[in-house]
Amino acid sequence: MNNPKIVLFFVFVMLTEFSAAQSFYAVRRERSLILTAGTGSSTYYGTLANPGAIFKLQPNLNVGLQAYVTPSIDLRAELNWFKLEGSDAQANSAARKARGLSFQSNCFELSTIAAFNLFANGNRYYRRQQVNIYGFTGIGLLYFNPQAQLNGKTYDLEPLHTEGVSYSRVVPVIPFGLGVRLKMGPNTNLVLEGGYRKTFTNYLDDVSSKYIAPTSDPIRNYFINPNNPAYNTLTTIPSGEQNNYNAGSKRGNPSSTDSYFLLNVKVEYYLPMREGGSRGNGLLFGGKKRSSMYRYNKKGSIRRR
Repeated sequence: MNNPKIVLFFVFVMLTEFSAAQSFYAVRRERSLILTAGTGSSTYYGTLANPGAIFKLQPNLNVGLQAYVTPSIDLRAELNWFKLEGSDAQANSAARKARGLSFQSNCFELSTIAAFNLFANGNRYYRRQQVNIYGFTGIGLLYFNPQAQLNGKTYDLEPLHTEGVSYSRVVPVIPFGLGVRLKMGPNTNLVLEGGYRKTFTNYLDDVSSKYIAPTSDPIRNYFINPNNPAYNTLTTIPSGEQNNYNAGSKRGNPSSTDSYFLLNVKVEYYLPMREGGSRGNGLLFGGKKRSSMYRYNKKGSIRRR
């Protein structure tokens, strides 16, 4: 846990938990809105993925808001930032090494997710299960931007149209997976969650179908086919890595879409609520506390506001 912001967050949660534990009333107040935050890893599956690489430790951060709609079902809105990458240079296949393609991408995923818990919660939030297992699914939007480097400079690949087509860098995704939730205190849970993402693009890595013919742009030509001397006039290609892939040759696999997997460790924190209104409706961080003053009603008897 090298990120100081993550360390500060966990310290904040633990201090808040300790303070809340000192007040019985604070525990008894109902809390219906949950803040989630965590970190983990991200793994890319596609044309440039390394065979046998089930998990790849790429950074991943997430934050969200969650609420239970029934004792067993909760809904959450979540934002994930993560990195994906792949490279032919790291593959075991000689053909892939000769192809010489690579990418890296900073990604943002905004999703709405429904989780179905194995055990129902109690009639108060602090009476929830000590350990619970859940499955989840939902829908989201993914922003991705495949990039690659040439002579130490990073280039966006989509504007170069390396396969002669333009594609959207914002696509829908379907997340689904499993999680385990451990109650750590009255107001906090620790969660381990793994989720697969089905995408609707084959250009997560900028590789999908066939090579196009060389163009008049040497930079574009390099990223189309970096290990073919007919395309690459900008760097020296070692003789053992050269290829003879020309226009029309297979560059990727157009029959399957790319995907990715997020593995997260999260903290869930039940946000403090204050009572508001004559019916005691909960208001986040605000609202007017119910008055303890007494007044007479029309019949002359005492009523409590």
